[in-house]
Amino acid sequence: MNSKGGSPGAKPIAQSPYAAAGVNIHLADTLKARLKGKTRRTRRPEVLGSIGGFGGLFALDVKKHQQPVLVSSMDGVGTKLKIAVLMNKHGTVGQDLVNHCVNDIASVGAEPLFLLDYIGLGKLTPRVFDQIIAGLVQACAAAGCALIGGETAQLPGLYAAGDYDLVSTIVGVVERDRIIDGSRIRSGDAIVGLASTGLHTNGYSLARQVLFAQMHVRLDDYDGTLGCRFGEELLKVHRNYWPVIRTLLRSGASRSALHGVAHITGGGFYDNIPRVLPRNCRAVIRSGSWDVLPIFRLLQRGGGISDEEMHRVFNMGIGMVLVVDGRAAARVRKVAARVGIKSYVIGEIRSGKREVIFE
Repeated sequence: MNSKGGSPGAKPIAQSPYAAAGVNIHLADTLKARLKGKTRRTRRPEVLGSIGGFGGLFALDVKKHQQPVLVSSMDGVGTKLKIAVLMNKHGTVGQDLVNHCVNDIASVGAEPLFLLDYIGLGKLTPRVFDQIIAGLVQACAAAGCALIGGETAQLPGLYAAGDYDLVSTIVGVVERDRIIDGSRIRSGDAIVGLASTGLHTNGYSLARQVLFAQMHVRLDDYDGTLGCRFGEELLKVHRNYWPVIRTLLRSGASRSALHGVAHITGGGFYDNIPRVLPRNCRAVIRSGSWDVLPIFRLLQRGGGISDEEMHRVFNMGIGMVLVVDGRAAARVRKVAARVGIKSYVIGEIRSGKREVIFE
């Protein structure tokens, strides 16, 4: 009997030349057809039509805004994907991607509206695809962000077996007069650091070099200082800080006290904080003012990395920095605590050259 079904004696269904070349259009269509149900959790009232068209449709409700400004950002997960592939666990990187993008636009005060994703891979595998989508959906739903479309590109010969890339573009909205651009930052402001969960999505090329090439650890090795296996530590999800920003923006007093926000991603403290500083302000960070997570101590010792390099590559346990009126620091920290995020006063703003210094 024909293993592909049909009547006895029927000729086997020939594989298409494109499928033989490594691109399975039928499988892609099958998986994409299931997306409408999977993404329903992320739907917002402004979304028109359904996923799967040539373009995602989103009708901005202008009645909710007086002077709406659209804010966009684009990012990827980077070489953290290598850990996901080695662990054969692909759900968390979808969450990483969404949360990273949400945090980027939250840094200017923008509410996330919708997101589009790109998945590029050598071979389409249903299990991997479904896990990635599940992570995207989970994080989008938590952020109130609609997943309205994307692209899945099968590119055999470009990606090594099992490898893939994951990128997204996000669009949000903020009132023009409520944009957080750092222009109100002044000497005497306090710098509040919001705790990270781990490496988030940055520094993995160096982390992999130190852990695997220099320290020769394995992903399934347990480490007592981490309290988990290395693979579990490295796949901890990039934290979403929008709940903190959103809560602060809803209160007039807290909103006026919030002068600047910096997402601590690639470039660490030295490259990200100056992006929001006025020309005449410097950020003075107090060393030892927060709990540096064990993974960063381990990487620094194992790689013999200087303090400056660590703070330039990694977030060191601080995933987002809020620059606030010094008198409002305690109030801001209470807001962070209410949404379950630990915070610290890690420094202050002083007059001087636009830069970050550590004391």
